[in-house]
Amino acid sequence: MLSPIKYPPRLDLARIPTPLQFLSRASDKWGAGKRLWMKRDDLTGATLTGNKIRKLEFIAAHALEHGFQTLVTCGGVQSNHCRATALVAAQLGLYCHLVLRADGEPEQNTGNFLLDQLAGATFEILPAREWATQLKALYARLESEFAGAGRPALMIPTGGSDSLGIWGYIAATEELRSDLNEHGIQRAALTLATGSAGTQTGLTAGVAMFDLPLDVVAYAVCDDADWFNRRVAHDWQASLARWPQLPRIDLSPKTRDHSVGPGYGLADVSVYELIAELIRLEGVVLDPVYTGKAFHGLLADLREGFYRDVDDIIFVHTGGVFGLFAHENQLMGVASAAS
Repeated sequence: MLSPIKYPPRLDLARIPTPLQFLSRASDKWGAGKRLWMKRDDLTGATLTGNKIRKLEFIAAHALEHGFQTLVTCGGVQSNHCRATALVAAQLGLYCHLVLRADGEPEQNTGNFLLDQLAGATFEILPAREWATQLKALYARLESEFAGAGRPALMIPTGGSDSLGIWGYIAATEELRSDLNEHGIQRAALTLATGSAGTQTGLTAGVAMFDLPLDVVAYAVCDDADWFNRRVAHDWQASLARWPQLPRIDLSPKTRDHSVGPGYGLADVSVYELIAELIRLEGVVLDPVYTGKAFHGLLADLREGFYRDVDDIIFVHTGGVFGLFAHENQLMGVASAAS
């Protein structure tokens, strides 16, 4: 079926479509009579794992089309998006520079941060307390410096979440339409982790645009529901202003914020225990920063009857496996306790 929407230029970077997997044992254990499914966007590629690559197909195409030679982006030291951007830049022969936020823990040369460096990305690290006040000025300086060096830079926001990155998950909703048809799902909740709101915005918009029988519910891993709902509305308005082919519709984002825990990149022991238990039930690996927290929140809502109006719940696995390695001690603790 041809899409009625004209997409911007796009590169073929992700291994898609990704499977929609029924979690039979997890459904039996936690489903409370519902069927639990997982959209395996952690399988978008070997090293380019996760949701970020769907956005980068459009972001990197824009960079090449407009003559940018450098990709600059930002995030936490263990940012999945920064790692994916560094690897895409290496794949395309572009330079990459990362502005990383230190969140109080020592920078471990492991996980995503190790891959950033192996991919040849240059980087600088800001203390968390300076992030909010200095990032904008630092971006302006870097943009000027790279232009002056003859390597013009595309300045990419946190998570690739803007009016360009939104296209990654608008496109993904067309893939979900085929998944629903294949598995005979009549109506479902579509759930996910949200950290910079780009995936949430794309899915919420795509579901509305293509009139899919899905209720999008996002689980915040930082901030609160009001912040995310306002961010989705802001990014959608920016997208409407930029892309005349998008339909003029209003979005009604739904965000749950009861599973944020101690803060971004930090998790309670119950999240680590859930990660270990799901691995043993289904062979599926979540991470403690995004997907583990969100799945934990989803199960809490299931117990409380939040999803009483649907029989099927789809969880979008947005990746993050490399971030596990910075939580080795916590995970080994629950693994030892369970053995």
